[in-house]
Amino acid sequence: MTTRIVELRQGILKKNDELARSLRQNFTAAGVLVLNLVSSPGTGKTAFLERTLRDLRARGSRVAALVGDLETDNDARRLAASGAPVRQINTHGICHLDAEMIEKHLTGWEGVELAGLDYLFIENVGNLVCPSSYDLGEKIRVALLSVTEGEDKPLKYPTLFNSADAAVITKMDIAEACRFDRELALRNINEIRPGIRIFETSSKTGAGMEDWLAYLEEQRAKRSS
Repeated sequence: MTTRIVELRQGILKKNDELARSLRQNFTAAGVLVLNLVSSPGTGKTAFLERTLRDLRARGSRVAALVGDLETDNDARRLAASGAPVRQINTHGICHLDAEMIEKHLTGWEGVELAGLDYLFIENVGNLVCPSSYDLGEKIRVALLSVTEGEDKPLKYPTLFNSADAAVITKMDIAEACRFDRELALRNINEIRPGIRIFETSSKTGAGMEDWLAYLEEQRAKRSS
């Protein structure tokens, strides 16, 4: 039975990876930078993305977002207030997004063409385990960690942080109140993923957002060159 389960999982991931490669080729051809944001529930991922969408739009960038959640469209409606096109993906109990879901929801997205975007953000389901195994065709995977979660999260969930291209620490405005050990958190992240780009941010105050936006523009420029 164990062997059959392993074979089934390998088959599912192989199919996903093949579709993800196709999506990545399409994203590259369209010139859009795609980012997959992954965190546990309550990290402030939606607030961070909402601020990112607003700030990028203020700079003249063309942005859109796909939002994954088990149920409800609460986050999608919240993000839509930024003025960016947003589409909800409800997984109905599945703890992650996969490439097939991304392809399905890109198809027939009224008013949105990949070639008309600079950035496409994918807000994954709140989970630090399952999303780490599924390639969505993204260029950049971002692991988010809140100051309220504890500095040892990267050590507890190494697969996600090891597969990430960038890490974002959120809610830095309340770090002192949470007795957040910044140096320990940075050390733990770098222990799992040496040299990873780390951004210390606050969606409320805007702290660290300028560095984050500069990073996005830098990555976008690389794709255009």
